[in-house]
Amino acid sequence: MTTMTLDRRDFLRVSAAGTSGFLLGFYLPSSAAEPTNAPFEPNAWLRIAPDGIVTITVAKQEMGQGVLTSLSMIVADELEADWSKVRAVQADAHPNKYGSQGTGGSSSVRTSYEKLRNAGATARGMLIAAAAAAWNAPVADCRAEQGSVINVRNGKKLGYGELASAAASMPVPEKPAFKDPKDFHLIGKRVKKLDTPSKIDGSAVYGIDIRVPGMVFASLVRCPVFGGKVATFDAAGAKSVDGVLDVVQTEDGVAVVAKHTWAALRGRDALKITWDEGANAGRSSDATWKEFAAKAQELGTVDRTVGDPSAAFATAKRVVEAVYKAPLVAHATMEPMNCTVRIDGETCEVWVPTQVPQRAQSEAAKVLGLPVESVTVHVTHIGGGFGRRLNADYVVETVRIAKAVGKPVQLLWTREDDMTHDFYRPNAYGVFKAGLDGTGAPTVWTHRAVGPNSKGLVVSGSFPPYQIPNVTVDYHLIDTGVPIGAWRSVGPGLNAWLVESFIDELAHAAGKDPLDYRLSLLKHQPRFTRALTTAAEKAGWRKPAPQGVARGIAVAEDFGTVVAEVAEVSVVRGEVKVHRVVAAVDCGPYVNPDTIEAQVEGAIVYGLTVALKGEITVAGGRVEQANFDAYPMMRIDDMPKVEIVLIESDAPMGGIGEPGLPPAAPAVCNAIFALTGTRVRQLPIRLA
Repeated sequence: MTTMTLDRRDFLRVSAAGTSGFLLGFYLPSSAAEPTNAPFEPNAWLRIAPDGIVTITVAKQEMGQGVLTSLSMIVADELEADWSKVRAVQADAHPNKYGSQGTGGSSSVRTSYEKLRNAGATARGMLIAAAAAAWNAPVADCRAEQGSVINVRNGKKLGYGELASAAASMPVPEKPAFKDPKDFHLIGKRVKKLDTPSKIDGSAVYGIDIRVPGMVFASLVRCPVFGGKVATFDAAGAKSVDGVLDVVQTEDGVAVVAKHTWAALRGRDALKITWDEGANAGRSSDATWKEFAAKAQELGTVDRTVGDPSAAFATAKRVVEAVYKAPLVAHATMEPMNCTVRIDGETCEVWVPTQVPQRAQSEAAKVLGLPVESVTVHVTHIGGGFGRRLNADYVVETVRIAKAVGKPVQLLWTREDDMTHDFYRPNAYGVFKAGLDGTGAPTVWTHRAVGPNSKGLVVSGSFPPYQIPNVTVDYHLIDTGVPIGAWRSVGPGLNAWLVESFIDELAHAAGKDPLDYRLSLLKHQPRFTRALTTAAEKAGWRKPAPQGVARGIAVAEDFGTVVAEVAEVSVVRGEVKVHRVVAAVDCGPYVNPDTIEAQVEGAIVYGLTVALKGEITVAGGRVEQANFDAYPMMRIDDMPKVEIVLIESDAPMGGIGEPGLPPAAPAVCNAIFALTGTRVRQLPIRLA
């Protein structure tokens, strides 16, 4: 066995309260096969106590997607742990111990998989070595099984807890032997989430649940116009409210601080504020659409070109053109933004539901002028992220208020705060043009994308996957004065609707079946082909749809996962009803199929909300929708039957939290066209 010498950073042995435990800090080098743009997670922490309890510290954030369970499964399987003795704990923020702790881009499992397997296999090797030494037996005669090491010669057995202290002194294998996947007893199996019992009995701690001794409660009033600021304010009315303790102005607005949240909310209602609304006061959605349309008349910055589109149009037998519009949409997480902060001299402690604990830590440190090591960030359970909690604005707000009042503070946003001060998915204006040959096949495709100033959010996923010899995608980015940000499935979630709607238009212009048309252009894309054929077969594409129902189909790739979906839709008096969605998912190897299915179902809910309901509009520089009465979401009686097929695949592991979303909206819109002959080119869908 090859060994290496480890320093304190790599290997720790700890003792506590007179008992010893086995605590390994694994240094996990980057795999040469790992994508260059993937984040590097250098440490995974594993503790085996003398009682045999295995504690796995998870450095990605749990927000309902199941990473506390999935990441623990990876370590536990390679460790050969007894799953009933596995416990998962959420890591606090640390500037470098865990590498990037950011949770987004459907990356948690796929970027941690090999490294966490390495962690479990390393610990297993050391436990086996400790048992072999105890028995004075060859290592080859010992094997690990369900939390114990067994001597295959004589049947002797030692539990991991019994071996913990001795294992800590064993050499660390440089290249531990991984299990053969056929021997996995957890990975690839349906495993119940470790945190489900705490969510059922109410003991799971979310940000809103945090209570700190001496804590006060704050509500912050922000300028309703993006970029505006306080001109003057009168706090007399707020201070007269029973329970209000203070009113303070910060860079973010005016905060009412009280003994409890209800008093803080009543106090904010009594504030009188005059705003300097700034340059964005005249902004409106109508004006933005006109600006987008005017800009779309000009050639933009070319993102990618294949062939010679100009020449190809000159020989096309038929030209098809279309313009699509998608609005701003909100994240609308179930749990509004919130944060609790305690400042104690030269240290700060933060409790927050965040997707980016290290950003929260560094932003808090920046406000206070402290080194990041002096800021502790505890990550709570998260009641929905979807990209919104990749921002730390609400952490900064809370730190500023706590600094101003000199007490621990919990800031809780209202639903109206959350809806009107989001980082929205960009609105987008897409201009498409394609040329067809005599058989109806596309010979040229152009797409001009116009949207707010983020190329990644506006352009990503816009290049068609189809085999078309001449393609150009160009774009214009315009400052609209509205904050935008990552929203579940980011660029592909927006552009799949555009691309898959337009390819459907081409199929009908060519007089071809939409499935067959796609397949004829995807011979170079076997994963797309398999996903489409699998979804179509499961949905009964070749069979007649139920009376009054039509089917639509779409396919997209997002974060390395290919998903095809078929939607069954009816339209009655202008009202769209989605009855069934069938999704075929190729995400490569997977850890927990139950989690995969739940994530795809959730993504479809989000995708259908965008298609049927979601729209944020701006007038006078203000968001017009403030709550769910004006920004409705899918409800249980809106939901279709969802069927998911997981495709066994040897493709590299992809993400899963987001890829189920992109095909949903185009599949529905394409079904509407098949049923009514009306092409949906603007979201949300409005036929009446």
